[in-house]
This record gives sequence, structure tokens and C-alpha cells, in this order.
Amino acid sequence: MILALAILVLAFLLNLLLPWWSIAIPGLIFGYVFNKKGRASFGWGFLALFLLWGGQAFYIHIANDGVLSSRIAEMLNAGSPFAVILVTAVVGGLVSGLAALTGSLANSSPRLSSRGK
Repeated sequence: MILALAILVLAFLLNLLLPWWSIAIPGLIFGYVFNKKGRASFGWGFLALFLLWGGQAFYIHIANDGVLSSRIAEMLNAGSPFAVILVTAVVGGLVSGLAALTGSLANSSPRLSSRGK
């Protein structure tokens, strides 16, 4: 749970200043530092950004009375503005989950951990 919270907070802060792909940086760093098993790292990283981007997309949907998400859904033939919100959340979750998994696997790699021996 702490892994997801750390990823969520740092990803939110980085997302204010950097491009969208900066959400992978906290997943990579905290996946390496916390060194959970592969599935746990992916799951917590996915959950953190699924909630963050899903929440932000839903907030934007509510704030502008659904105009933006409806237009994007129409442009992409998604059918529903909530499908756009769900896809946004899943894409963010996948990016962060895979980054956290990569960090975790990099820390558990025998070649990298035996460097100083």
C-alpha cells in the first residue's frame, strides 16, 4: 500500500511539470527501492496510476459537464465518455505497473546485485 501511495504522490507532482510519460519514473524508482515480488510491484504500480489518472479524468469530466470527454468519445467512436475515462485510467495504470515491475526486476537481477563483489 505504501508503494502505491508513494508512486501516486510523486507521479502527481511530476505530472504537473513534465510530460505524460514522467509517470513511469516513480514506478521505476519505487519498484526498485521497495523490491516487492513482480506481481505485487505491477499491481501496486497499476493501482496507483489507475486511481490517479482515472480520478483526474473523472474530475475533468465533472468540471466541464462532460463536454471534453463526450467530444473525445465521439472522435474515437468510443460510445461513452466513461469509456474514455476508463481507457485513460488503464493506460496510466499499465505504464506505471510495467515501470514498477521493471524496477523490481532490475533490483532482483543477479547480474546487477553482484556488481560490487
